Amino acid sequence: MSKKGIINMINGPVIRAKNMSDFKMREMVMVGEKKLIGEVIILDGDIGTIQVYEETEGLKIGEEIISTGKPLSVKLGPGMLGNMFDGIQRPLLEIAKMNKDFIPEGIGMISIDEEKLWEVSLTVKSGDQLNQGDIFGFVQETSLIQHKLLVPPGKSGIVKSVVPNGKYTIEQTLVVLENQKEEYELKMYHEWPVRDPRPVKERKEIQKPLITGQRVLDLFFPLAKGGTCAIPGGFGTGKTMTQHQLAKWSDADIIIYIGCGERGNEMTEVLEDFPKLIDPKSGKPLMERTILIANTSNMPVAAREASIYTGITMAEYFRDMGYDVAIMADSTSRWAEALREISGRLEEMPAEEGYPAYLPSRIAEFYERAGYVEALNEQNGSVTIIGAVSPAGGDFSEPVTENTKRFVNVFLALDKELAYARHYPAINWLNSYSGYTSILENWYEENLAEDAINLRNKMLELLYNENKLQEIVMLVGEDVLPDDQRLVLEIAKLIKIGFLQQNAFHELDTYVPLEKQYQMLKIIDYLYEKCKKVLKLNVPISQIKNSEIFGEILKMKYTVPNEDFSKINEIEEMIDRYYDNLEKKYLE
Repeated sequence: MSKKGIINMINGPVIRAKNMSDFKMREMVMVGEKKLIGEVIILDGDIGTIQVYEETEGLKIGEEIISTGKPLSVKLGPGMLGNMFDGIQRPLLEIAKMNKDFIPEGIGMISIDEEKLWEVSLTVKSGDQLNQGDIFGFVQETSLIQHKLLVPPGKSGIVKSVVPNGKYTIEQTLVVLENQKEEYELKMYHEWPVRDPRPVKERKEIQKPLITGQRVLDLFFPLAKGGTCAIPGGFGTGKTMTQHQLAKWSDADIIIYIGCGERGNEMTEVLEDFPKLIDPKSGKPLMERTILIANTSNMPVAAREASIYTGITMAEYFRDMGYDVAIMADSTSRWAEALREISGRLEEMPAEEGYPAYLPSRIAEFYERAGYVEALNEQNGSVTIIGAVSPAGGDFSEPVTENTKRFVNVFLALDKELAYARHYPAINWLNSYSGYTSILENWYEENLAEDAINLRNKMLELLYNENKLQEIVMLVGEDVLPDDQRLVLEIAKLIKIGFLQQNAFHELDTYVPLEKQYQMLKIIDYLYEKCKKVLKLNVPISQIKNSEIFGEILKMKYTVPNEDFSKINEIEEMIDRYYDNLEKKYLE
């Protein structure tokens, strides 16, 4: 017999109801005659509070609330890749066929396609023992990703029966498991509560960087597979553009992009542009390894809060297959604003700037679900979380940015002055940091060069020194500085413009292999050492700064092919010729 409550108060997306004593916390319910989807968030004796994931206009006091008997869950199976969902995993393309202009109320929990036939290859036979997390078959979901069919966590047994290989829908039973307690049917999909992290065998130490092809990240502030990263920045500083570059070029197997409360026009642009993008590594559509979750600022705020959990649960599912997944949340500030609005409706005591007191723990819970793990089936996979943060007015001292900073290991501070100067990515090298630099040092030594991290540290130190010198220059001008300090200013300019500034729309510069990045930084360092050497001979800075050589270094990001670095060798020969002659001249 289904449990039923009665609505007795409506406050926007928050509803209070009586006769709720038999319901459970976090239980998914259907609200009113329209059967709107909601979730029980507070139980106090007979009175329950429900947050509704759809527009509540038109609901009346006295309408019924019906239990579904399960928590808010998503279906995990073939059909997710290449799809676009709303915050509670309802497919937007399917909904568009029903109603072109908006998402109708009360359409229920439609999800991945239940009628599509998938070619299934099963790898088990009768009598086999299957444990939780084991792979029992394969589906080639897209040409890029093989979908591995997993036994749900918590289920195990002996295979009683198995269907022959062939075409099946996700609702058809493929394998029947039996154990002493029950029989259990294995289908292509299983459901999982979005707020519960999926279990793993072991959480492992970070071992590899997430290679992005973006110079400021790969060498200066490296991301890690299984790591956490925040990209805070004010309006127009390039948060979305940076995430698009990471989605397109990072060496993750699968990308999950969550548009969480962004403006409708921005999300529309994502939904229109992503299907047109070509995966640079395979030459096939990028959507073949991408899932989009769209939840714009004019959609119900409760669904915005759920969209983050929907995305991370999907990411953990593919991680359990042994894939490296990168999840882009744009932006976690809008998610926090949804928490603030619902907290206000619940009349909870506000904390700083009106946010709920539990904001830090919610942010921590989200980022803690990242990691490099050994799954239950002994496959190694990772979830990397990259969250954009949108502090009002670019104020990094506001609660969401401050609390995010506590729980992430990479902090990429976007700078409005750099953005207005058209320096992209506008990542401020003075305020940003990566906690993975020392952890990944051995990887860089073995796979790139022994001095890669030392070279990075040396270049960063030059930039710090240049920043201090700029304060003096602003007061008294550059001419009063000694030549060795003026040289620091010139080399820092090369690092900033020739290395850190990158053009996402240039064919050569949009993605740069790690080896080329290292060679570019190495030649800047080589020039610096040569200049320092002749500077000791009292050569004037006007002669040390050779405009042709400095110009070649500034242009090398556009002139050096990504596969052939011989042009850098030519620049090195130019440096040798000019500065050796200069040294010879002054020694004589």
